[in-house]
Amino acid sequence: MCGVAKGSVRGGLLLGLAAVIALAATGVWNPFPKLWEWVDRSDPISEPDVVWQQRVGGTPRSVTIAGDAVVIEQRTRVEARSLATGAQLWERKADWSAVAGGDRDPVVAVGKLLVKGYELLDPTTGATRRRDDDAVAVWTYRNLLLDARCTDATDCTLSAWDPRGTTPLWTAFLPGVHSGLLADNPGLRGTRRLTATRVDDGVAGPEPAPPLLGFPVDGRVHVVDTATGRVLQNVEPGRDERLSVVGGRMLRITARSQDGTCYFAISARDPATGQEAWQRSGVNLRTADSAGCVQREDPQGARNVLIGVAPDGREAVIDGYDGRLLWVGDPGTKLIAVDDRYALVRAADKRSVVARELGTDRVRWTRPATGKVTAALTPYAAVVTDEKPSRLVAVDPRTGRELAVLRTSANALAVGSQGMIIGEGREIGYVRFGATGNAPAPAPGDGGNPGNTGPGGGTTRTPAPGDGDDCGPKGELCPEPGSG
Repeated sequence: MCGVAKGSVRGGLLLGLAAVIALAATGVWNPFPKLWEWVDRSDPISEPDVVWQQRVGGTPRSVTIAGDAVVIEQRTRVEARSLATGAQLWERKADWSAVAGGDRDPVVAVGKLLVKGYELLDPTTGATRRRDDDAVAVWTYRNLLLDARCTDATDCTLSAWDPRGTTPLWTAFLPGVHSGLLADNPGLRGTRRLTATRVDDGVAGPEPAPPLLGFPVDGRVHVVDTATGRVLQNVEPGRDERLSVVGGRMLRITARSQDGTCYFAISARDPATGQEAWQRSGVNLRTADSAGCVQREDPQGARNVLIGVAPDGREAVIDGYDGRLLWVGDPGTKLIAVDDRYALVRAADKRSVVARELGTDRVRWTRPATGKVTAALTPYAAVVTDEKPSRLVAVDPRTGRELAVLRTSANALAVGSQGMIIGEGREIGYVRFGATGNAPAPAPGDGGNPGNTGPGGGTTRTPAPGDGDDCGPKGELCPEPGSG
């Protein structure tokens, strides 16, 4: 009898505990909030700990900082969380999403696969700002949103919008954009970014729209001026050519097979006049594979610069606008990240990373590293990853000062002006710059290379007083004078 009584008591306790756990899990009643918070909390994804850490519904496909919100794209839905606390702000069913706009005017485009149209949402509230029922493709930039709608396969209209605008800035006719429904940011003829281990390809968020875009349509490339919507060129490549639009130029890249090797030549033309602006021979832009010199890839580069390899194996960064050599590597060095301002280079001895300012012979900073180091450049921070121990470090791209130093196996998912989002599996967390590094976080626009001309040509805006000196190569990251 005694054994039966003890079994009944034990069974009752287990039943009661199961009931309490069920009530706490469903949010009906939680008698031990602190205890439940401790039980439910995941292990920290970094050391030092992040400002906040949350488990999202599915493994993120992309994460973007949009003003005061973090937009998380998953397989069948998109959600936004507060950048300050990580609390969920809203959630929508969607097959794809993309962020347009800058820190002050971001919007989130969402849509469904195989369904025309999209919605533009406010990233903080999830409210619909604009709805379109006909577009088959959307391209998102920091200062522009483009969409295309087609009445049939050879009759399409391309429209440009201010990210929060309600009427198009311009429209242009294109004889198609591709076949089918293309969702967000289908490929154009530009450059391929260098990739970095444990750094998401979209870590920098939307970039400013380049001056010209190349739309591939039925084997031809249509070059569109993003300021006016004019279609400047409609070009068919030659048999040995690859066409790419970089830095305001149309590049004709030729790869010819002879004597068991590939011979490369680049001719850059002004799309408005058709005149050749510059040319180079013998530079491999990594567009061709080893089988017959067939060019199946866009050239490597970023924004207005190209990455080339000389016949002696040395890497170089080339200005897409005028063909200048902005940087040429020493034997044994390896270019691991580049943008319009800087090149991050792994030294020949594989023991350090060196940041060089493009267009000068100036070394900005050097930091120790191993042979496994990778990196990515964003407007606000250079993200450096290393192994043994596994680290994720954000530094000021101008000075090299540490903004965040993390011992973690997580990936860098998004970088903003004041911090970055890291993630591992379904866990994401926010790291505030200055909280783990040796220096306070830079204000937006702090640090960089001013000047009145930048790679890619054209005139940049002189920063207004108090802007800081990193407004981007074209001044796109700084407010206009008098805008507040």
